[in-house]
Amino acid sequence: MEASPSLDLSRWREAPQGVGYRRRVIALAGLRQLLRTRLFRVLLGFAWFGGVMIATGGFVFSQAVASGGWLESIATKLGPRAEAVVAAISGLVTLYPDICVRGVFTLLFWGHSFLGLWLSLVALTTLVPSLITRDRASHALVVYLSRPLTSADYLLGKLGTIVGVLLLVWTGPLLLGWVLSMLFATDRDFVVYSFGPLVRALTFNGIALVVLSAISLGVSALGRTPRLTMVVWICLWSVFGVMAAQPRAPEWILRLSYTQNLGQVRQEVFRLDDALTAAGTQLPVFDQQFKNNLATAGKRAESTDFAGALGALGVFFVGASFVFLRRLRPE
Repeated sequence: MEASPSLDLSRWREAPQGVGYRRRVIALAGLRQLLRTRLFRVLLGFAWFGGVMIATGGFVFSQAVASGGWLESIATKLGPRAEAVVAAISGLVTLYPDICVRGVFTLLFWGHSFLGLWLSLVALTTLVPSLITRDRASHALVVYLSRPLTSADYLLGKLGTIVGVLLLVWTGPLLLGWVLSMLFATDRDFVVYSFGPLVRALTFNGIALVVLSAISLGVSALGRTPRLTMVVWICLWSVFGVMAAQPRAPEWILRLSYTQNLGQVRQEVFRLDDALTAAGTQLPVFDQQFKNNLATAGKRAESTDFAGALGALGVFFVGASFVFLRRLRPE
C-alpha cells in the first residue's frame, strides 16, 4: 500500500520579497505582454532610430564646424569661396557657442518631441484596452485587490507599465541620442550648451508622461469592454485633435484636445522662439532676408495660450484620476 505524502510544517525560510516586488511584477507583466505584439516592436524600432538620428545630427554638426572636419575638407576641394563660407560658419559657432549650439540642439530635441509623443500615443492605444478594462470585465479585481495586494500596489503596478512604455519609446531614445552625440563632440561647449535644451526636453517629456498616464488609466477604467475604451481613447486623441487643429476652432474645442494643449506646453517649454529670435538678432549675419525669416519663424513658434493649455491639462489629470480611483475597487 502506497504511503501518503507527509505534510511538511517546517518554517518558511525564503526571504520575503516586499511590497516593491508585487508592484514590479504587475508592471513587468504588462510590458511583457506588450512586447509580444509585433506593432509595439515596430514602434520600438522607430523610437530608437529617432534616438540615433539625434546622435547623427549632433555628430554631423560638431564635426562640420571642427577644425579639420569633413566639411572643411569638402570646402577645400570646392575652392576659395566654399572655404570662406565654411570658415565663417565655424567662426560663428566659435564666437557664439551659446546661441549656435543651444539653437541646434533645441531644434533637434523639439523635432524629436513630435516623434516621441506620436509613438507614445500609438503605443498607449494598444495598451489601454488591456490595462484595467479586462480586469474589470473579468472581475479579476476581486482577486487582485485581495490581501496582501492593495489598491495602491495595483495602481502603482499599472502606472509602472505606462511609465515603462514611455521610457522605451521616448525618454530612452532621447537620452541615447544626446549621450552618443556628446561622446563624439569635438569641444566641451557642446556638452555645456546642449544640456539646457536636454533639460527642457526632459521637462516636456515629464509633463506629457504625467498627463498621458492619468488619461490612460482613466480611459481604461471607464468601461468594461475594450471597444468602449478604444472609442473614447480615439475620440480624445484623434477626433478632438483634428477638430482643434482647424484655424477657427472654438476655445472649448481647443480645451478638449489634450494633444493641442500639449502642443502649447511644448512651445513654452522648449522656447524655440527665443532660440530663433536670438539667432536672427545677435548673430552677425549680413543677409537681411535670412534674419527676417528667423524672426518670422520665432514669432510663429511662440506659445499663445500656455496658461489655458496647462489649466486644461490639469483638468484632464484631475478628471481621469477621479475616474480610475473610483473604479479601482472590487465589483
